[in-house]
Amino acid sequence: MSQEFFRTVLGDKPTSEMGLTYSHEHIIIDDSYVTAAHPEFLLNDGHKISEELKSFYKAGGRTVVDTMPANSGRNVLKSVEVSHVSGVNIIVPTGMHLEIYYPENHWRYHYSEDQLTELFIDDIEKGIDQFDYSGPFVKRTQHKAGLIKLATGDGPITLHQEKIFRAVVNAHLETGAPILTHTNFGKQALEQAKLFEKLGANLQHIVLSHVDRAKKVDYNKAVLDTGVRLEYDSAFRWKDSEPNYTLNLLENLLPQYPDQITLGMDMAKNAYWKSYGGSPGLNYLIETIPQFLKAKGLEEHYKKVFFDNPKKLYAFSQS
Repeated sequence: MSQEFFRTVLGDKPTSEMGLTYSHEHIIIDDSYVTAAHPEFLLNDGHKISEELKSFYKAGGRTVVDTMPANSGRNVLKSVEVSHVSGVNIIVPTGMHLEIYYPENHWRYHYSEDQLTELFIDDIEKGIDQFDYSGPFVKRTQHKAGLIKLATGDGPITLHQEKIFRAVVNAHLETGAPILTHTNFGKQALEQAKLFEKLGANLQHIVLSHVDRAKKVDYNKAVLDTGVRLEYDSAFRWKDSEPNYTLNLLENLLPQYPDQITLGMDMAKNAYWKSYGGSPGLNYLIETIPQFLKAKGLEEHYKKVFFDNPKKLYAFSQS
């Protein structure tokens, strides 16, 4: 049996080298349609990003999962640069983000399921386009995607989103690449999980993000019961006037689902980065979660959420 690996922008590595992993981040968001509408999302200063990543590395961090997929601010060459400088492994995705991050006449609406499938597979197996599909020429780099992303919104899953789902699962089954999804405040998470199951995806290599924003323990349990993995990233977002629902979910669910929960920061706004003059900074989870788990008698789960679970989730599945 061949060794399990994960795919970084600098190449494939054995999962034994993944180390402490943040499971949903935004490391590079370059000038794009996204940042024109939301300048607070601009993350393209290689020096500042490298400084924050070096601090993360010094605190024990080793791997981050970037979550900006095709043609939405992805810049693979900048990802390579900051990975080289910082020493942090970066997993970069292919796939599609939420519709609001693309123009209304974007090619995502016109390409067929088969064309999207081919595009995602090429990102994974051949290399990511230097221009990120922003123009008529495609110049593939040697740097490959290590996961596939899709997203759904507040309402029911649309026919267009179903097409994206099918293309993503096609590419996942063909390549073994893991899948990460965006949910809006946890909405449609259960529907996502059921659709993946229907399409025959490997649920052990699928993670649904932001489901802690749904707040409710029973809802999160229902999603976990399908067999998918969940990623929580709102521990620092709750207001002082309300409960910390993320920590509440960890306390209630880690004992029952120790192998299915991962954590991240999802620092898509530059105001969250210390290197941009903001807070709380990328090291927040390293600085706070171990103490919380220890206080609740759950310290045994620290290794699970930051090491073991990402290692299994982000490995390429090998049939």
